Amino acid sequence: MTQKNKTPIFPFSYIGEKAKEYDRQKWMERNQKNAAIRCLEYLFDDKLGKSDIELGDMPLILDLGCGTGFSCEIFLENSFKVVGIDILTDMITIASKKRKSYDYKYFELVLGDITALPFRVDCFNHIISVSSYNFITHNAKSIREIRKILNNTAKYLRKILKKNGRIIIEFYPKNDSELLLFTKSFTEHGFNGYMVKRDPKQKGGQTFLLMKKEG
Repeated sequence: MTQKNKTPIFPFSYIGEKAKEYDRQKWMERNQKNAAIRCLEYLFDDKLGKSDIELGDMPLILDLGCGTGFSCEIFLENSFKVVGIDILTDMITIASKKRKSYDYKYFELVLGDITALPFRVDCFNHIISVSSYNFITHNAKSIREIRKILNNTAKYLRKILKKNGRIIIEFYPKNDSELLLFTKSFTEHGFNGYMVKRDPKQKGGQTFLLMKKEG
């Protein structure tokens, strides 16, 4: 994945030497960190209502698909505690080296699957995913299977969020139909929110889902 316009293939674009190459690319680091910063801005968007988090609380964020840790670094540098999870050993291995630069009690890494998270209920203040959530359906063979994966994942994400917790998903839907599937998986399972497109005229492209746990 050395070219900006090359479409990544999961998981092959993120394993072995390609994982190391991914982490070395300055443009990739810049893009991922900029997206993470934007996610933090959306986390406290007024349209989601008043946040329960007070200044100095150091809220706990779950970074879904944390990769080599670019987004984790941004969250830590903005006074959050972070648990990063990724399904790829090579990505987590690189991220673990970066963990040495931070206080271990504020930064944990977990090798695991977004669709089968190993966390207890009411655990996280917020959840953020940068450029990874698309990949949870990469093995699905039908729309029915895609819908099942999305719905089950959204329902469990709701369980592990604390009251009024928020989810910000930055991803790249292929078209309006795929965007609708992802959005409905949240809005039909205990979340309220909306989406923001980087370019409103694009059917695909960078998209942010801003969701708040209801009830």
